[in-house]
Amino acid sequence: MSPEATHQGGETAWFRCYWAEEDVWFFFAVDARGDVIRQIELQGPEQRAIAAASLPEWQKAFDAGGVGDYENRFGATAQAPVSEWEGHQPELLDAKSFEDVWEAARRELTAR
Repeated sequence: MSPEATHQGGETAWFRCYWAEEDVWFFFAVDARGDVIRQIELQGPEQRAIAAASLPEWQKAFDAGGVGDYENRFGATAQAPVSEWEGHQPELLDAKSFEDVWEAARRELTAR
């Protein structure tokens, strides 16, 4: 991936996958090692935000003893790197497309 594709927080790739069984779109921002840095989950035909988690924020909440509150509001990111996943059909995104979804999901979750 070109240096121009690198985004804040060390993100180098953005993609989404659909899980039909739960009618959920998963959006991921990953680093060069394939670790999920940010994750968004949108459910149902109305695309209701059910997660918009950031690994650095989660780590900060964990260190402060507030990870439960963080996960209740924003969820969590996938633990396993992308290279270990099976059965997903990723659709690549550009950074702006990911950011647009991220901002909308965070607004929705923060307003609840």
